[in-house]
Amino acid sequence: MVVCIKSMGLFGMNAFEVDVETDLSKGVPAFDIVGLPDASVKESRDRVRSAIKNCGFTFPLKRIVVNLAPADVKKAGSVYDLPILLSLLKLTGEIQADLEPYAFIGELSLGGEVRPVNGVLPMAIQAKENGCRRFFVPAENAAEGAAVRGIEIIPVKNIKTLVAQLNGQAPIKPTDFKMTKKESHLFDIDFADVKGQYEAKRAVEIAACGGHNIMLIGSPGSGKSMLAKRVPTILPDMTFSEMIETTKIHSIAGELKNGTPLVTERPFRSPHHTVSAAGLTGGGTIPHPGEISLAHNGVLFLDELPEFKRSTMEILRQPIEDNQVTISRVNATLTYPCSVMLIAAMNPCPCGYYGHPSRECTCSARAVAQYLAKVSGPLLDRLDIHVEVPPVAFGSLSSDEKAESSAEIQKRVNRVRKIQNERFRGTAITCNAKITPSALREYCPLDDKAKTMLKRAFDTLGLSARAYDKILKVSRTIADLEGSETIQPQHVMEAIQYRSLDRKYWKG
Repeated sequence: MVVCIKSMGLFGMNAFEVDVETDLSKGVPAFDIVGLPDASVKESRDRVRSAIKNCGFTFPLKRIVVNLAPADVKKAGSVYDLPILLSLLKLTGEIQADLEPYAFIGELSLGGEVRPVNGVLPMAIQAKENGCRRFFVPAENAAEGAAVRGIEIIPVKNIKTLVAQLNGQAPIKPTDFKMTKKESHLFDIDFADVKGQYEAKRAVEIAACGGHNIMLIGSPGSGKSMLAKRVPTILPDMTFSEMIETTKIHSIAGELKNGTPLVTERPFRSPHHTVSAAGLTGGGTIPHPGEISLAHNGVLFLDELPEFKRSTMEILRQPIEDNQVTISRVNATLTYPCSVMLIAAMNPCPCGYYGHPSRECTCSARAVAQYLAKVSGPLLDRLDIHVEVPPVAFGSLSSDEKAESSAEIQKRVNRVRKIQNERFRGTAITCNAKITPSALREYCPLDDKAKTMLKRAFDTLGLSARAYDKILKVSRTIADLEGSETIQPQHVMEAIQYRSLDRKYWKG
């Protein structure tokens, strides 16, 4: 006799249906799992056997064969423990109910408790699309799965309560979706804490309004990291679709907190400079999301940029242009989204005081050149805004003047993003930084004076075609901040200033 129970598997960002087929036959007692299982799936045999015995059920002393179909797709993880156990209880008569309309996932403890697993949200989405009526998941993952409308998410704490529910003895109430209240950073960090630095704060605000990548360069203690860490407090509110997509990535990576239905705040990821290329972009035998994908729809902050390995930095060039990263392995090629706002910070030299107004740099010209050369021209060219963060004067630090708060800045950012949402309605463009080259002429109209100014800057500074596009996009954002439909000369002039810093430090 064969019993088939539906379960789910993961392949990158997408889930797929898995049929757990179990057969009992006479012969020498054995327990085999086939269908391209990895080591963690094969270990299900011992967890299932112990859970059945410790919950007071009878483990069949027969030849057991479990097939995970489709058999040509690699199966990984511990999500199949629960459906394998239920298929055995169905074959031994412990469960009488028809399990065909349902799907099950969950890891088992030896005592029969159901432990949380990764990737519940994409699995629930796929289960709904497959027409599944009920999706049984670990209780700690139920809030996450309940974000999917149109399917009942049943929380499972242990095997005994699940069997009682399936046999109609003690029904389990489906989990209702409850949006968690958005947490606020304003009590911990706020732009009001930043003294002075008006030019840098202006540049950061423009970057947040348009989703632009930005480079902060300055001496130690000038406030580069302080500015970067406060960017999430001024970013626009997430849309529901952004929450879903971001939560999917964090769920797959196991980064989602238990009991959290959705990621409601834009991510802020700040990997250490010792991170590997695989850690930054993703990797593994079955590739998992890296830091750049975990920062999707949020901020990726690279502090002390020249200290990162050259190979690690250069691997970012394609993902930040394409907004996705493709990881190829022998047995899998996966693509993860990575639409991020990249913030890079660095000192101008090894000692940090090259160009300092009052402190002398102790580095040789060769040492300064070698340090700056660690950041390549192509990577620098992909950063829309370059801004110098000067040392803060004593008068600014000791002043009692209250700086503008994050809440006030965020109101302007939300207003500008609303303008962009209306402008790009019906397209795949999400913000000014994502305007495609073919759409630049339509969305970035210049008046004659602005066009003349941009042409002069292009010829004088020797800008690349990519730099030209970046200036247009930043000009568009500055114009949106002022409520101007057409890009004016002053907008272009300010955008050009944000592309001239590389001529000061990387002039050679």
